[in-house]
Amino acid sequence: MIRYRRALLTFALIVFTFPLNADTQDNANVKAFAARNPQAAQKSQSDRVQTVPFDSKLIGARLPYNVLVPVDYNEPAAKAKHYPVLYLLHGLFGHYGNWVEHSHLVDYTAHADFIIVMPEGNDCWYTDSATVPADKYESYIMQELIPDVEKRFRAISAREGRAIAGLSMGGYGALKFGIKYPQQFVFVGSMSGALGAASWTETDLKGLAVIFRTLQPVYGAESSPTRAANDLSKLYREFPAASIASLPFVYVDCGTEDPLLQSNRDFVDILMSRKIPHEYRQLPGGHAWTYWDAQVQEILRIAAKKFSPAPTKTTASPA
Repeated sequence: MIRYRRALLTFALIVFTFPLNADTQDNANVKAFAARNPQAAQKSQSDRVQTVPFDSKLIGARLPYNVLVPVDYNEPAAKAKHYPVLYLLHGLFGHYGNWVEHSHLVDYTAHADFIIVMPEGNDCWYTDSATVPADKYESYIMQELIPDVEKRFRAISAREGRAIAGLSMGGYGALKFGIKYPQQFVFVGSMSGALGAASWTETDLKGLAVIFRTLQPVYGAESSPTRAANDLSKLYREFPAASIASLPFVYVDCGTEDPLLQSNRDFVDILMSRKIPHEYRQLPGGHAWTYWDAQVQEILRIAAKKFSPAPTKTTASPA
């Protein structure tokens, strides 16, 4: 238990400090890409990234989200084209702007043929709160965000055209959406996922009140039904064997210096024992943007593969 608490303390310290050096990253892949593709690299961020100031009726608050569209999205020749969508979730103490601000996502997607949506999740674990009636962040994603994206943008409105992934808290959220709504996503991915969040108790987090303060309002007491309903290990362990083929493909990775490594390994053991199709990677790195900036490229690669071939049937949406 002492070892477990020490790992969580390290996690808490990292979560608080990770943004400080994010803008000093010097990623060789971006430089190489710019050298090979000077015209695409010069495409300004403002041409492809837009912020939607969405007002959530469920939550009763403004929850803006960023949208990164493909390079050809606004070209005349693409006006009739519909695109798959990857929903990319931020981590604890983060916000919807993090992926654009702290990674080279815009550069990495110069040839991506899908839309990327980065929603605001605040510190609510992408879960409908057990104690705060208005904090319905799971329902917001499924009932408001996705329909709004498919209304505003030329998005494919089918399972084969949707994927969701995220880092840390967002990794937990993505894998949760995958198991609770398998009919909605073809691919789900987690980078450095805080996969045990719903089972963490005040005892587990002794001395880590800063994290517990975000968990307790969401999940409630240790015996709360909300905990059981959102416990990833329980959900994946108890998912009906006859329906496993209906699950989206699962991707999990974690850095070998990340304090969440063991919990990620334990989760992958469940995937293996249940024979749930997945890919797992553990690589050098910690709970930091240098790691996520590198690994988001794997998320993009797998998403592109799972989106292909794109479904031929689409629904009408705005030009």
